Amino acid sequence: MHVSIDELVIADAAEAWVAAGFTVDDDEVCRVGTVRLRLAGAGHGKGIVSWSLRDVPAGLTELDGIVTTVSDTPLAEPAQHANGVTHIDHVVLLSPNLPRTLAALGDIGLEARRVRDGELGGAPVRQAFFRLGDVILEVIGAPDSAGEGSSSLWGLTYTVDDIDAAAVFLGERTGPVKDAVQPGRRITTLRNREIGISVRTALISPHRRDG
Repeated sequence: MHVSIDELVIADAAEAWVAAGFTVDDDEVCRVGTVRLRLAGAGHGKGIVSWSLRDVPAGLTELDGIVTTVSDTPLAEPAQHANGVTHIDHVVLLSPNLPRTLAALGDIGLEARRVRDGELGGAPVRQAFFRLGDVILEVIGAPDSAGEGSSSLWGLTYTVDDIDAAAVFLGERTGPVKDAVQPGRRITTLRNREIGISVRTALISPHRRDG
């Protein structure tokens, strides 16, 4: 059994995503790689409001406060997107209580591939990385904090084959292309609020491997 993401439910209107160069099907689903992004409309909240996962315990309804459903739906068939997006590189999960969140992920059979300390907005953070099918789940929390409240699915970073072409296509809808934290990769951050997308969004160049 390998846990994977079937669907992310996002409280956005489809029109905003189309304006950002995404292809959205008639059922308000945007297929990015093997993952479905269901655009539920702004009346359902803000950002990523829930997700569905495969190969998790039956009856699972929440994961550290994130609304969760169990799915046995086959992988999505990838769509073509005008902005050049090919798949989701990683999903960012923010945790107010990192040990609690990591324990919850362990309870459904997930084990961190890597843990590192860094900074976010000048504050120290600890990052733990998990593999969910084709997608990396990046869990971020303060290393020495045990706060209350639920975790949240905070942002999405997509891979594009040609980061410069994507930036030209998006124009003023995205920021400048710059070096990413990951060596050899470059990234641009979508001006999502101006477009009407409530999820923090970035586009990143592919992994480059020697040889």
